[in-house]
Amino acid sequence: MTMPRRRPGRPRRDETRPTREVVLTAATALFAERGFDAVGLREVAAAAGVDVATVAHHTGTKAALYDACFARVFAAEREVLTEAAEQARSALDAGPDAARRALHELVDVFVDFLEDRPETTALWLRRWLEPQRHADLDQRYAEPLYRLVTELLTAAAATGALTEPTPHITVRSLVWATHGHVVALAAGAPGARERREFRAFVHRLLDGLYGSSTP
Repeated sequence: MTMPRRRPGRPRRDETRPTREVVLTAATALFAERGFDAVGLREVAAAAGVDVATVAHHTGTKAALYDACFARVFAAEREVLTEAAEQARSALDAGPDAARRALHELVDVFVDFLEDRPETTALWLRRWLEPQRHADLDQRYAEPLYRLVTELLTAAAATGALTEPTPHITVRSLVWATHGHVVALAAGAPGARERREFRAFVHRLLDGLYGSSTP
């Protein structure tokens, strides 16, 4: 029995991963690079090494596929941030120094995540170019993480571990600063040095906001 031959030029699908994951990986990269309007399902299919019917079967319409890409990066980010936030919350009763160290670690986790998955930043920046479109994505896939850290800072302030009158502004400022850092790396900023300098900057920022026990 002869096997059907793959058409020339068609990428081979990664057989080690579920088809839906392969499709979402390809779609995320394309949406991050071009935005919603400039990407078609046929392009996603070609990038994933499947046909259009397979893309539609696993994700539905292009709007549903777009939503699924955000849901995918949100799930990964929520997993790492939730664990770091729980560790930080458990440190609140240990006093201001322990609370600040835990916040440093939380920020490090966030920076690590976006450095390792720069498509997350690119995907969100494309979405924010048109703030009135797909605004529901923010409510489902950004606001829960903002609330997670905002509530942590509020709890820390309530225990007296730090003074934070506007936690929502602090959280958004750190988020935007980190996205900007990832963009700088993508634009060709010296990688290792840029990473060290940015990490030192956000640590100084936290120490400036909440004080530091180090001389």
